Amino acid sequence: MISTGSQLVTEGRTAGTAAAFPCFVRNARELLASGFGGAVATAVDVSLLVLLVERGVPIAGAAFCGAFAGAVMSFAWNKYAAFRDRSPITVRQLARFGLVAVATAALMAVAMHLFAVVLGVPYLLAKLICAVVVFVGWTYPAQRRLVFRRTAHVL
Repeated sequence: MISTGSQLVTEGRTAGTAAAFPCFVRNARELLASGFGGAVATAVDVSLLVLLVERGVPIAGAAFCGAFAGAVMSFAWNKYAAFRDRSPITVRQLARFGLVAVATAALMAVAMHLFAVVLGVPYLLAKLICAVVVFVGWTYPAQRRLVFRRTAHVL
């Protein structure tokens, strides 16, 4: 352990706030910003769903429109705000985002079945628990590594 002013360095890692997060989290700002973007995207999704259903649009169509709008919001927020990715949008990046989103949906379905059906947790509480677990364990790391990765790390 070496003292470097206000930080302690232990085997190449700083002890303190940054060291409290798992190694897959490059910085807490990204994690929190991405989580906030997910919450906003969910609000867009649900709001559009309710608005369209209340105006007579069939539920399946309204659900598709809401999910699509939420995904667009999520991509834009994560690209420009959470991960500060200023590279041009490419088909490859969109495809990777789509694959992460589909995998996230599948993991959510399995987790929801486990929590709500098998364990009997009320479905809204199960949704909250599963969303946090899947976000921290899969969605954030996958977006960081696969969709919005940096070619050179800037401090």
